[in-house]
Amino acid sequence: MGTPDFSVPALQSLIDDPSCEVIAVYTQPPRPAGRGQQLKPSPIHKLAEDHHIPVHTPKSLKRDPDAIRIFQNLKPDIAVVAAYGLILPQAILDSPRYGCLNIHASLLPRWRGAAPIQRAIEAGDSESGITIMQMEEGLDTGPMILKESIPITSKTTAQTLHDDLSLMGARMITSVLQSIIKGHPLPQDLQDETLSCYAPMLKKEEGLIDWSETVRKIDLKIRAFTPWPGCYTFSQNRKRIKIISGEGKVGISPEIPGTILSADGDVSCGDGVYRVHMLQPENSKIMDFKSAVNGQKISIAEKWGV
Repeated sequence: MGTPDFSVPALQSLIDDPSCEVIAVYTQPPRPAGRGQQLKPSPIHKLAEDHHIPVHTPKSLKRDPDAIRIFQNLKPDIAVVAAYGLILPQAILDSPRYGCLNIHASLLPRWRGAAPIQRAIEAGDSESGITIMQMEEGLDTGPMILKESIPITSKTTAQTLHDDLSLMGARMITSVLQSIIKGHPLPQDLQDETLSCYAPMLKKEEGLIDWSETVRKIDLKIRAFTPWPGCYTFSQNRKRIKIISGEGKVGISPEIPGTILSADGDVSCGDGVYRVHMLQPENSKIMDFKSAVNGQKISIAEKWGV
């Protein structure tokens, strides 16, 4: 049960495992995409069809008794869930012999909710990871079976962490299933409720940069929101400029926050200087900072976000 790219390695690992039989795939319904708004199946949907696995795309499981009955009639031993995007009612959770296992992209109980990868970077966490957990009706509250961590460095973006955790989760769920097949008892570590944080879904407007904030906070936000929803600012003539990448610099600027200090991409911040490497001016392609200056998309001494 999964939908986006994050889920693909896990499904592929189950398909490749000769000791497992994938009897069905559940994913969200195809969505309109592109200029023609043609219905596009999810990455998981496409992978399942490529391997001739039956695909189910209910709009809801909580409010669809027929969908619940169809799931129950499959009589699965276990359900593996990875970024599915639909709430599973108790009738679904109770149906498989070994319940539903979730591949969660956080070191639970640290981040529960829709955007644990991005919120971990935004908060300045030093590490992230995968938790394989037994699902229950609460939001990511179930007992923990297996955890592995990965460091978050000064170069980590949401995209790179997403990709690393996706592969990690695929490897870990295979290990857990092998333990079940061999009859080994699984750990059931309860979560400490006092250590949990909520990771709400990302909103586009969150990407607006406030240059009066600290260099560290700006850098964390840009890395956390790359590639989606992306971070942006506005030029003096109110053109939107998307900030793709950059880094914090040591030093204090006497200029007001948001002032472009040099053709190297230095922008004054609340407590220092942030150097923009790559950006995308409105109605233009992604380019490096000097190209934007040379192309007169931006100019030295202009003020962003003011």
